[in-house]
Amino acid sequence: MGHGCVRCFTAPSPLMVLAAVLLFLHLLSGADAAGTAVTWRPWAKTQSLNATDFRFGGSKKYEGSSEFVHLRYHMGPVLTENITVNVIWYGTWQRAQKKIIREFINSISASDNRRPSVAGWWRTVTLYTDQTGANISRSLHLAAEKNDRFYSHGKKLTRLSIQSVIKSAVTAKSKPLPINPKSGIYLLLTSDDVYVQDFCGQVCGFHYFTFPSIVGYTLPYAWVGNSAKLCPGMCAYPFAVPDYIPGLKPLKSPNGDAGVDGMISVIGHEIAELATNPLVNAWYAGTDPVAPVEIADLCEGIYGTGGGGSYTGQLMDGQDGATYNMNGIRRRFLVQWLWNHVLSYCTGPNALDQ
Repeated sequence: MGHGCVRCFTAPSPLMVLAAVLLFLHLLSGADAAGTAVTWRPWAKTQSLNATDFRFGGSKKYEGSSEFVHLRYHMGPVLTENITVNVIWYGTWQRAQKKIIREFINSISASDNRRPSVAGWWRTVTLYTDQTGANISRSLHLAAEKNDRFYSHGKKLTRLSIQSVIKSAVTAKSKPLPINPKSGIYLLLTSDDVYVQDFCGQVCGFHYFTFPSIVGYTLPYAWVGNSAKLCPGMCAYPFAVPDYIPGLKPLKSPNGDAGVDGMISVIGHEIAELATNPLVNAWYAGTDPVAPVEIADLCEGIYGTGGGGSYTGQLMDGQDGATYNMNGIRRRFLVQWLWNHVLSYCTGPNALDQ
């Protein structure tokens, strides 16, 4: 556990169990109107829960059950070759903020991180294969970056205008992002003063693929926004808390930036799903590819043993009081768990039974 300590909890309340069931049903039935795969945030949206219901829970695991979850492979491609992440920094970003995100991405393939590690978290993703039996690549690294500091498409983006931002980045006259449809991921990150369609409702990020009619290529991409000014209680939980929950105090973020630390888990969520379902025809549960339930959706809000519903699971506290569940190259992060189709439940590198 490094220099941290495991946080202990008491037994879950009936409201927490109800919240877990409601969230699970929501994930199985929810669809995004525009057809993109979306990421939800860590609790059922109910204003009847209090601080105790959110913060405390018990030893019973809510990591999912093979009795209810039927994740299947639908014969589409997955990212089996060296994965490159191309980042578009849209808006105003501080240098320190970029460093946090860059290290998380680079930590995915780092082999010498202290356990529990980000690389250990990625091993769950590499268990997934394509129709030839080839596993998703263990190699993922940050490739090119493009700054769009002048808000080329404004401070209010739609889902389609996001694709136009990507087109501008890959067709720029000066240092365009490389075109890599086979193993490239395109990550559009918006600063805290940019609003994206459906942001702060139930959406903190989403992934899909670009349309050739707009971009000229079919490229797997994801968008994640910094919620620090718009809705930190929604998308930076547990480092910020919703106003409607009295008495709930935010946890200390591991890198001193609640908005960016909240983004890290959403970025991990989307990258994991892009690797296993880049064209929305590979690994997902359910029968409708328009509303796929993917490997991170199934574990939304679970960060440690016993997690589920409104309960994050057992986490670690650093000597500085910051909360995290895995180590990067030099930094610490809080990242949600992923569905392990071999074991048929959610897993993470900080699981107590490993």
